[in-house]
Amino acid sequence: MNNRDTRRDNGPRINNRIFAKSVQVITADGQNLGVMPTANALAMAENAGLDLVEINANADTPIVKIMDYGKYKYEQKKRASEAKKNQKTIEMRDVWVKPFIEENDLQIKMKKVFEFLGNGDKVKISVMTKGRKRVLAQGRDAVPELFAHILEIIGDAGTLESKSKPDERTKSIIVAPVKSK
Repeated sequence: MNNRDTRRDNGPRINNRIFAKSVQVITADGQNLGVMPTANALAMAENAGLDLVEINANADTPIVKIMDYGKYKYEQKKRASEAKKNQKTIEMRDVWVKPFIEENDLQIKMKKVFEFLGNGDKVKISVMTKGRKRVLAQGRDAVPELFAHILEIIGDAGTLESKSKPDERTKSIIVAPVKSK
C-alpha cells in the first residue's frame, strides 16, 4: 500500500497542495497583488501566519487568497447550515378516495386536505378505479366528475398542479397550496 494519501479532498487546495508555478495573489483585506511565483505567495502567507487558499483553479493563472483557512471553513459551514435552516421543504401528502364516496365521507377527507394545504404541503388525491366501479349507470367515467367536485370544494385554498393521464388505472390530481404574497 502506498504512503500517499489517495483520498480526494472536496475543499480547495491550500498551501503546499497548490502545484501551479505562478498564481494571482489576493491579500486577506482584498488587495490584488498580481501574478507571482507560488513559492513567493506561500512565503507571504507564512509570514502573515495565514494560509494560501486556491479560490479559482480553472483560470489561466490560478487565483489564490491569503486567509485563515480554518475560519473560512467555519464561515462556509455556518452559511450552509443557515441556508438549510431557512429552506422550506414541501412534502407530498396522499389522500385516497373511492369513486362513489358519500358526501359526508368526502367532507371528512377534505378536512384532511385543508389541513395539509394549510401546513404548506402539496396533496395528491388519488382514486383507484377498477372493474364495474369505474363507470356510472349512464356509461360515463365517474372520476372526472368527482375531481371537479373536489376542486370546487377546495376553491381558493389550493391550485390544481397536475392530473394523471386518462388511461392510468389509478387516477390522481395534485393540489398545491396557494402562495401568500
